Amino acid sequence: MTNVKEIYQFDELTWPEINQAVEMGKIPIIPTGSVEQHGHHLPLKVDHLCASAVATEAARRQPELSLVLPAVSYGYVHHVMDFPGSLNIDYQHFINYVLDICKSLAYHGFEKMIIVNGHGSNHNLVDMVARRTIIETDASCVFCSWWNLLCVNPDFEEQWRESIFPGGCSHAGELETSMLLYLSPESVRQDKIKSEIAKTNKLGSKFVWTDLFAKGAMGLIEWTSQYSDTGVMGEAEKATAEKGQIVFEEVSQNLADFIQEYHQMNIEDRTRHQTKSPMFPLSF
Repeated sequence: MTNVKEIYQFDELTWPEINQAVEMGKIPIIPTGSVEQHGHHLPLKVDHLCASAVATEAARRQPELSLVLPAVSYGYVHHVMDFPGSLNIDYQHFINYVLDICKSLAYHGFEKMIIVNGHGSNHNLVDMVARRTIIETDASCVFCSWWNLLCVNPDFEEQWRESIFPGGCSHAGELETSMLLYLSPESVRQDKIKSEIAKTNKLGSKFVWTDLFAKGAMGLIEWTSQYSDTGVMGEAEKATAEKGQIVFEEVSQNLADFIQEYHQMNIEDRTRHQTKSPMFPLSF
């Protein structure tokens, strides 16, 4: 007999079991990523693989509280299209697509959900999806890009990072390469691993610079080919499988801990403060 408490993969359930999961207060987790270039040494699957792996492992650690959905594998990569293999989804299409998933979950009765993103240029888009889920449904929705969860413990970065800051941990750099060396070593072209620091970071500007863990005060999102010749932004040569394992364990456990916290979190009721009730729906 199927035990819904032990199943943590959403699409393994039947529809009657979904009703049970709703009654249990399980939290769906939606991984989002992209199919895009990651230099000469990493495959196109990096972003959706990492997001899905982290979400799946966290759900495995909290099976009674969560359900991981199949990943949204394609994302917004318009600026990367100078590199073959990158598959772009228009940003409005991406927002609407992920929002439709969240609305479907809310329609079926799920009251809380988590979006775990794996592609940097999706981040602001899943922010909008989470906001719209809250204001357009009865559900609560939170989001993160998975590397944000590595900042929960401020001392953790010292345990693994050797690349320069800023710029050593950006696209296909030390962090992502380490994750793939751990999660999918057979797909890493280890003889082609080569570091490259983004030309933007080489400007020496105190306003315009970037890293996965921080950014300068001024945002400058150019075509990827304008600031990288290989598609790499970081010190990929400092990556190891051991670092990947350390990072994967940390981020998965932090997400698992948050699932438990979010499950217990009280979501306050909305309160309107107009003295006269609006006569039309808030449709804008």
